[in-house]
Amino acid sequence: QVQLVESGGGLVQAGGSLRLSCAASGRAFSRYPMGWFRQAPGKEREFVAAISSSGISTYYADSVKGRFTISRDNAKNTVYLQMNILKPEDTAVYYCAGDPRSNYYSRGEFNYWGRGTQVTVSS
Repeated sequence: QVQLVESGGGLVQAGGSLRLSCAASGRAFSRYPMGWFRQAPGKEREFVAAISSSGISTYYADSVKGRFTISRDNAKNTVYLQMNILKPEDTAVYYCAGDPRSNYYSRGEFNYWGRGTQVTVSS
């Protein structure tokens, strides 16, 4: 069993930056690909980024490519999402996810989910 706890959300002006963290419990963390997803009010959850278990491979939604960076520190059981040049449309609850059931990470078919952290970008 893995528990995921996100932190680092908050209110930021457009053009600013935030760094989200996702701390995982359990010794199996380093075996799992991890992902970040977000859900804005009235919208469906959408894929943001994913990272392989080793951290070598990363994947991004087109909407965040070039602005967001996903990384992980397996020694600390933590995955990060560095968000730069934030836009109002990035406003959402951001969720960390682990242990995908398929290789199509953007589908959101993960076994473990955090409770989310709110990111609000003002214009």
